[in-house]
Amino acid sequence: MNVTASTRGTLVQVWSPYVRLFHWSLVLCVAVAWLSSGEIMKVHELAGYSAGVLITSRLIAGLAGSGYTRFHQFVRRPRAVGLYLSDVAKGDEKRYLGHNPAGGAMVLALLACVAGIALTGWMQTTDTWWGVGWVEDTHKILGNGILVLIGLHVGGVLLASLRHGENLVRAMVTGRKRAPSPEDVA
Repeated sequence: MNVTASTRGTLVQVWSPYVRLFHWSLVLCVAVAWLSSGEIMKVHELAGYSAGVLITSRLIAGLAGSGYTRFHQFVRRPRAVGLYLSDVAKGDEKRYLGHNPAGGAMVLALLACVAGIALTGWMQTTDTWWGVGWVEDTHKILGNGILVLIGLHVGGVLLASLRHGENLVRAMVTGRKRAPSPEDVA
């Protein structure tokens, strides 16, 4: 990507404190839940319930929040995601100030997966669903599936960071990214 002299050193606020706190809190909850699975069930359940509360708050913020927090800002149609991924394969993708189309799709996949894990985990604590095979199986499948999604997410972050010359992990800590150039999608 061509970084112009006018945008090279200028940083702009992209990720709100809420989005950053949500992101790193969810990372912590998923890590704790995964590491305590089958070992320390009270910790596992607390991490799962906390993740469920975080997902609920993110859904509300995605619908009623502002700026780059809102889903309508970064959720794209499947065709746009496919075209973006095709550009990535060619090494010709545009830089997005917020989430790129693949990143937006990953946000939805991660939210849905964690919500499914939290829901099926909770279901297993009820009299109605305790011991029901498909609930247990779904919880385990989603629990393993989140690891695949996390791997793809981290890989995408690293690829975009390298391709566009910016540290996206730092951006999710500070909330700031390099100001957009005329070729970027703001």
